[in-house]
Amino acid sequence: MPQLGGETHTMTQRVTGDLHATTILAVRRGRDIAMAGDGQVTMGDVVMKHSARKIRQLRDGQVLAGFAGSTADALTLFDKFEQMLDRYQGNLRRAAVELTKEWRTDKFLRRLEALLLVASREELLVLTGDGDVIEPDDGVAAIGSGGTYAQAAARALVQYTELSASEIARAAMEIAASMCIYTNDRILLFALDDGDGESPPETEPAASVSAAHS
Repeated sequence: MPQLGGETHTMTQRVTGDLHATTILAVRRGRDIAMAGDGQVTMGDVVMKHSARKIRQLRDGQVLAGFAGSTADALTLFDKFEQMLDRYQGNLRRAAVELTKEWRTDKFLRRLEALLLVASREELLVLTGDGDVIEPDDGVAAIGSGGTYAQAAARALVQYTELSASEIARAAMEIAASMCIYTNDRILLFALDDGDGESPPETEPAASVSAAHS
C-alpha cells in the first residue's frame, strides 16, 4: 500500500542512468510553495542539454509537478497524474495515491523509471514507482542526484532565515549546482503563493531556457 508518512525524504537513484542528470526541489513556507529544477540533461559523461524544463504546471497552474528520471517515462506519468487530478477534482493526495497504486501494479507503468515531486498550496508529496507517497515533515523535499545538497541547504535556510519559499528554493538550488556535477545553474522556478494566483515562472539565466522539453 502507498505510504502516507511524516518522514523527511530525499529520493535519489531508485534507478540508474538518467536520474543522476536532475535536481528538483520543493519548499513550503506557510501556504507558499516554490518548486525549482535545474536544466541539465546528462548521458554518461556528456552533457546533452543545458536548458531542459523538468517542472510542469497542472490543473490551470494550481499544481506543480517535477520529475527525475527518464524524460519519456516522466511525461507519461505527468499525463497519467493529470488524468487522476481531473478524476478526483483536484484532490492532490487522492490523485497521488491512485497514481502510485496503478504505477506499482500496472504491467506497463511499473516499467517506467522516474520519480515525481508534486505540490499544491496545501500539500507536498514525493511519488515513487514502489508505491510510496511520502509527505515531508518540514516542508522541504528533493529528488535527483543533487537532491541531498539542495534539501540540506533548504532545510537550513528554512530554520535560520526569514527568506521566502522562492528565495530559499533558488538559493538552495544554486548551492546544489555548485556541488553536484550533474546539476547546472539554469534554474527554472515556479511559485504558488497565497495571493490571487500563481506566480510566473522565473528562470536564470533568463535567455538560456528553452520552451521545449528535453
